[in-house]
Amino acid sequence: MTTLELPRRAGERPRTGPEVPHVQLSQNVPPEITDELKSWMSTALDGAVIKPSEISEPGSLAFFVNGAPGAVLLPPRLDAEFVHVHRDGSLHMALSAGDQASLIDAGWGERHPLYGPVVNVVMLYGPRDRDELEIAKKVVLAAHRYATTG
Repeated sequence: MTTLELPRRAGERPRTGPEVPHVQLSQNVPPEITDELKSWMSTALDGAVIKPSEISEPGSLAFFVNGAPGAVLLPPRLDAEFVHVHRDGSLHMALSAGDQASLIDAGWGERHPLYGPVVNVVMLYGPRDRDELEIAKKVVLAAHRYATTG
């Protein structure tokens, strides 16, 4: 599977909560950027069903598909919810192992505190501006590709 090619994220990593709920505590996203991201996701992710997250904090918008064999998506079902956007603008998603490594190595995200063989969840830090929004879109498309093709 294709590995994400991401530029290095500028600046320090944001502070995040060390436990559940795993949220971004600094470098929060301007609301208009979060709105733009959600609007784009609502039209760009073929076959995705939009509804409240089954696992995230209230107010998180989640995207569901019939997951492909081999893809481990977000709990509790592991085969449906593949990404959700928090109210703070950060996202949790399932990605292939290679894409996870690219995301983390380039400083755009981190593993969820409960990450493990069954909890395939990484955080994408919320985009701080329109340039970072384009990076977020690229990562979300990688999550959609992983969810639908395995």
